[in-house]
Amino acid sequence: MTHKVHCAKLNKEAEGLMHPPLPGAMGQKIYEQISSEAWQMWLNHQTMLINEYRLSMIDPKARTFLMQEMEKFLFGSGSEKPAGFIPKE
Repeated sequence: MTHKVHCAKLNKEAEGLMHPPLPGAMGQKIYEQISSEAWQMWLNHQTMLINEYRLSMIDPKARTFLMQEMEKFLFGSGSEKPAGFIPKE
């Protein structure tokens, strides 16, 4: 059974996630408003942020930063790439 959403990120009807990706209200909001395609885009962007900024996921400040970037990426104006970021070919 597929779960369809009107994706807030991609502004189109698309297949949603199978379950909320996070606990709490934010996870529910993502489940209801973000497609699996947009979520995968976020996971790729998040990985780039973690690597470029050398974030440690045990650092509460790093987790807070990622949550803020996730909200901007999925629901806001978008998350910026780090200054000087050059994607690998």
